[in-house]
Amino acid sequence: MFKKAFYTNSSGILCSRIFGFIRDLLMANTLGAGIYSDIFFIAFKLPNLFRRIFSEGAFTQSFLPTFINARKKGLISVCIFAIFFIFLILLSIIVYIFSGFFTKLLAYGFDDYTIELAKPIVAINFWYLSLIFCANFFSSLLQYKNNFWVSAYNTALLNISMILALIFAKDKDAYTIVYILSYSVLVGGIAQILLHCYSLYNLKFFRLFLVGILDLKLILTNKKKSKINILKNDLHSFLKQFFPALLGSSTAQIASFIDTLLASFLVIGSVSYLYYANRIFQLPLALFAIATSTALFPMVAKMIKNNNEAKALQLLKKSFWLLAFTLGICVVGGIVLKNEIIWILFERGKFQRSDTIIVANVFMAYLIGLIPFGLARIFSLWLYSQKRQNIAAKISAISLICGVFFSLILMHSFGAVGLAFSSSLSGFVLLILTIKAFGYSKFRYIINSKKLFMILILTLIIEAIILGILKYLFDFGGFYVDL
Repeated sequence: MFKKAFYTNSSGILCSRIFGFIRDLLMANTLGAGIYSDIFFIAFKLPNLFRRIFSEGAFTQSFLPTFINARKKGLISVCIFAIFFIFLILLSIIVYIFSGFFTKLLAYGFDDYTIELAKPIVAINFWYLSLIFCANFFSSLLQYKNNFWVSAYNTALLNISMILALIFAKDKDAYTIVYILSYSVLVGGIAQILLHCYSLYNLKFFRLFLVGILDLKLILTNKKKSKINILKNDLHSFLKQFFPALLGSSTAQIASFIDTLLASFLVIGSVSYLYYANRIFQLPLALFAIATSTALFPMVAKMIKNNNEAKALQLLKKSFWLLAFTLGICVVGGIVLKNEIIWILFERGKFQRSDTIIVANVFMAYLIGLIPFGLARIFSLWLYSQKRQNIAAKISAISLICGVFFSLILMHSFGAVGLAFSSSLSGFVLLILTIKAFGYSKFRYIINSKKLFMILILTLIIEAIILGILKYLFDFGGFYVDL
């Protein structure tokens, strides 16, 4: 079951990221790295931040255990959906009305003229937040039935929508392109919701929603007071887990968000440099770490509930070594070929050679934190499964504070590269503290394999040698010069 879920998630994420890279190629070619690309990335940053937080586990890690243990599954699902959806709609209306204030919050370093340009773009993109909540709420329900393909593939629809918008608007002025691109985000969000509806119907979740609506109606009309206590207990259990899980699952995303805010104080293009580098960094993180944790969590949660800790630890051990090998290979390959990767992906149109050099260095700084961020996810699953979200939240808060501290120190001397490296340093803090909470005795059991460790080291050394030779031949052949 784990292998099937892992491959489903990995293939879906890979498909989505391929379309995402096509989108970024078109964006780099059309907008380059300048004021208009900075405006869009700032506007898209907050809804995209919440998309990653929700889709990468924060909501599922708190909702799924509550849903599994709920006596009235239809009632709790309808109530949680209504509470979040109404809140997000009201928040979107507030952002629309006070778009100037929120734009200044997102990019405090922008001048007044740029803030005026960014205001309507921020307001448009924020409506995506309500749409992506709906999609990820439905994904959580489908995971309960071990249906992973929809949540894995649905993000591709957002990227396809943005690709079509960029193709349609390629001959227009840059500001108009940003407008059209923003509306395409909303179209993509609607498409994501519609894709979920197909599986929800087949798995009879619409019937569950109807039962939940009828139960809620009886409560509101005071005809079923006995259900009120059941609902209160389930809601309390969910909310008690959700807010800590929200912080605990979002360290990398919040750190990236703060980096973007700080980058607005640096030279023009810094926001875009961080965006392009982080997009590539997110590929192996999503393809392996997030796919693994998404497949693991329902299984580990059920094992913990059934007091089968030994089996859960064995599953975590296999996952640990899988991630150690895959992420290690990605780190070595990415650092050796950092210049070539950015050159192949982005250097065309308005994306110049100077941009390639900076983005490549930012990418390398991000890669240093790939392994700690990836491995921390599987150890944190243990905490979530045991409903220790408060501990996970404290760990994430400490990691985040350390990351901001490092950023403030390094950004003045190293610019965008310093911000990316600070994020990686916070990843090491996150991993160390998560392992401590997980338990050193259990951690020793997880890593207790000298044979696998030696194979891992040997594999990485051989990979570095092979890639170094290929890089030399590549440069010697004149395919890529002057870097």
